Amino acid sequence: MRGATHFWGESAPQRPYVCGPVLRNPRRRMLAQLAIRDIVLIDRLELNFRSGLSVLTGETGAGKSILLDAFALALGGRGDGRLVRHGEAQGVVTAVFDLPVDHPARRIAEEAEIDTEGDLILRRTQMADGRTRAFVNDQPVGVQVLRAIGAALVEIHGQHDDRALADPASHRAILDAFGGLQPQLAKVGTAARAVRTARTELAEHRARVETARKEADFLRHSVEELAELAPLPGEEAQLAERRTIMQQSEKVARELNEALEAVGGPHSGVPHLSAALRKLERRAAQLPALVDPCVNALDAAMVALDEARAVLDAAVAETEFDPRDLERVEERLFALRAASRKYDVPADDLAALAERYANDVAAIDAGEAALSGLEEGLATAEAAYAEAAEKLSAGRRRAAKQLDAAVKAELPPLKLERARFITEIVTDPDSRDAAGTDRVEFWAQTNPGTKPGPMMKVASGGELSRFMLALKVVLADKGSAPTLIFDEIDTGVGGAVADAIGLRLARLAATVQVVAVTHAPQVAARAETHFLIAKAPVKGAGRVATRVSSLPVAERREEIARMLAGATVTDEARAAAARLLQGAEA
Repeated sequence: MRGATHFWGESAPQRPYVCGPVLRNPRRRMLAQLAIRDIVLIDRLELNFRSGLSVLTGETGAGKSILLDAFALALGGRGDGRLVRHGEAQGVVTAVFDLPVDHPARRIAEEAEIDTEGDLILRRTQMADGRTRAFVNDQPVGVQVLRAIGAALVEIHGQHDDRALADPASHRAILDAFGGLQPQLAKVGTAARAVRTARTELAEHRARVETARKEADFLRHSVEELAELAPLPGEEAQLAERRTIMQQSEKVARELNEALEAVGGPHSGVPHLSAALRKLERRAAQLPALVDPCVNALDAAMVALDEARAVLDAAVAETEFDPRDLERVEERLFALRAASRKYDVPADDLAALAERYANDVAAIDAGEAALSGLEEGLATAEAAYAEAAEKLSAGRRRAAKQLDAAVKAELPPLKLERARFITEIVTDPDSRDAAGTDRVEFWAQTNPGTKPGPMMKVASGGELSRFMLALKVVLADKGSAPTLIFDEIDTGVGGAVADAIGLRLARLAATVQVVAVTHAPQVAARAETHFLIAKAPVKGAGRVATRVSSLPVAERREEIARMLAGATVTDEARAAAARLLQGAEA
């Protein structure tokens, strides 16, 4: 056991190993904690980080790569069942981040409907059968969401990890961040959306107009035909009823006339009843009690017969019609029903159909005029985009010169004094997107006289990592992820170059949190926090496990001396280590 450092072992099977206190810096937000359980050689491990530069050192094979693989898993990296410690069903990695409330990672989480109050906690469970589960603040999420959040929180750079430089799209974003071109970029994005909207509206309207043109002749003919017909709602029912009445009138008229003849004709009984009524009225004074009821009854009968004659007169009049009226009614009724069949709508809907067809014809006429207006709108939007993209391109070219000069100034101490960093910009007006018309790619010329080319192709692994370090130092205050991981970027260098790398990592750590896996004592000496990774046997288990300890100052000197001297640590190595630590503090 080293000083105040505690290892996880058989004596406390339920307590994870904790390396150092959880520290919070109110000015700097960062990775606060990393907990790993049952991943390869790691049984239970919990590391607490703080701001500034932290280094992880240890013998080759001690487990540094395992730790980084586990961390990458928590950030949304590819899962692999082989990561689970032998004999276990699953492994778990949890990363805790202390972030400002407006950090982009929180916005991504909020868009995924995740509660982001407090720390942001990423957790990934790796099953031995290859399946994985992802959580953010204990809410299940898809791996894509976890990966997007992880990318906003951490960047991992290493000699063989070229993700940051592989995609030219990231180069363009880096250049825009360095040049402070976000306002111009936003204008181009807005203009691009306006172009897409105008193009979509024009295409949809053009399709509607083309469809309407194909139907225009039919519509115009239909409008004329229906306008001439002039159908009215309810007209068919009225005509059908009138036609029925006319057709039945001839049959009913004979009986009505006979009834009228019986009631009011020359042979009707009305005159006889009238004569009898007058005689009885003259005798009423002689015997009123007997005669008056008879007079009243006959008088009522005469009134009823008069009413019946009036009704029959009216009915007979109704049955009288001009045969030509029946012909006209039938022609109109048949015309309405023919139109109903032709247009496949009820006759009562013909008026509404006529109005709709008239509106369609008007829309065709208006659409032709609107088409030219939309074409002009698209041309205007494209011109606005071209202007905004041109201004953005000009800004990028100015920023590229400044970036090239700034990176160039960082290269000589990194043993790249003869190399050139080149921001290659190719503008293609026909290649348009929301980020403009430029393709940006970082090129390098590693030696005078050699042909410059894409950095990924012409730079070696060591050169690539140093170019990336120089870039990150230049871009330290330009929107970098809050935590940067550098994995053995000092491989193959030593002396002054390793010291230059350490100095730049320390400078970078003044702005963002930096964690470096290193074999260079010059880098380790500049760390604010020093972790030692080692393998140790697990008591009674017949296996080894990866352990991590946070080194106090005295043990830091011993570890740096080991890094200087190798297996046998000499007093000279200890003295040299002390000088490195003193020099780093100066």
